[in-house]
Amino acid sequence: MDPGLAIRPHTALRAALRAAWPDWSPVVLGMLVLYVPTFYRLFTGLWSTEEQAHGPMILLLSLWLIVRQWPAMLARADGRPAAMGWPVLGVGLLLYILGRSQGIVAFEIASFIVLLAAVLMLKCGHGALRVQWFAFFFMAFMVPLPGPLVGMLTMPMKMAVSWATEHVLFAAGFPIARSGVILQVGQYQLLVADACAGLQTLLTLEALGLFYLNVVRHSSAFRNVWLALLIVPISFTANVIRVITLSLVTYYFGDAAGQGFLHGFAGIVLFVTALLLIIGVDAFLQWFVRWRNS
Repeated sequence: MDPGLAIRPHTALRAALRAAWPDWSPVVLGMLVLYVPTFYRLFTGLWSTEEQAHGPMILLLSLWLIVRQWPAMLARADGRPAAMGWPVLGVGLLLYILGRSQGIVAFEIASFIVLLAAVLMLKCGHGALRVQWFAFFFMAFMVPLPGPLVGMLTMPMKMAVSWATEHVLFAAGFPIARSGVILQVGQYQLLVADACAGLQTLLTLEALGLFYLNVVRHSSAFRNVWLALLIVPISFTANVIRVITLSLVTYYFGDAAGQGFLHGFAGIVLFVTALLLIIGVDAFLQWFVRWRNS
């Protein structure tokens, strides 16, 4: 391959961003004025908790997607403001005012997404927003769900993960018993917490899988549909592997190891496991498509 061809997309992207900066710098400055306090509060508060630690990752990947699609967005831009952008802007400002004044963080995060979409519509038209639709859909995973809904859906998921962990470790010969979401491994008791097998964790893994699908952009509809459907069992399996890892760490090294640094490391294991499973399933689907078409 000609080395020049490999760098042209990056060169075009840098050129497009440089050309857009004078026109977009007031927008960037305005968004920073509005949202630096919000994101500071998120980074030092909600996003520092284990349940919502995916927030920064979602934000950075979403912004990367927007930048990545910038040349394509400009190519599809209508060249005139979309009238619908004004009511969307109003909704975004209303969400921001309510969120800031009432301390409703979900409204503040939602307002960031809505205002950004409104700005794109007003500056570039509907065509730009159609190009960037996935980035905005992906950002929606930052918005925390209502507590009662999370609690209602999390308990059955924790029960299922606990049940699967118990049966896998028992089949492997480990001394394990279960009472609800409490696992007794040897002399240690482990409570399967929301962060280990909750709805937010499942949604984060779903977001990771959808991001992978968007980046690889397979031409096979069969492959895309099946991979999207299999993200749910892949996410469940990754959660089970995480709880098994924590159980074995506690069994062999004690409760302090299971609740200390290695507990946080198990979170990394969760996402690495999910990504490897997604890539592995994708490779199998690729082989199956080729075998079916041969």
